[in-house]
Amino acid sequence: MHLNEIIEKLDLKLLSGEVPLQTEVLRGYVSDLMSDVIAHGKEGDIWITYQTHVNVVAIALMKNMAGIILIQNRQLIPAAATKAEEAGLTVLSSCESAFETTGRLYQLGIPG
Repeated sequence: MHLNEIIEKLDLKLLSGEVPLQTEVLRGYVSDLMSDVIAHGKEGDIWITYQTHVNVVAIALMKNMAGIILIQNRQLIPAAATKAEEAGLTVLSSCESAFETTGRLYQLGIPG
């Protein structure tokens, strides 16, 4: 499934990235622990997290992730937002919790 489809179906807000968003999402990954994502996150993952600092953007770029979903209407801090925009990383925001967002992605057929 592509990012643009996920944005539409989950009613996500686009914080960073350019439309159209044709990046394919291969899996979902949920974690707020940076070392966990470094160890287990994979290329093509959509990362669901509460974290909003610049290291989140750096790790997503390092792992070549499809994008980041920030939960509970979170916003990146300004330095992280700038880095994400410069790198072309898609960052989205959900009004729901990590549990609800993950469940909805799973219902769409995105595996973990």
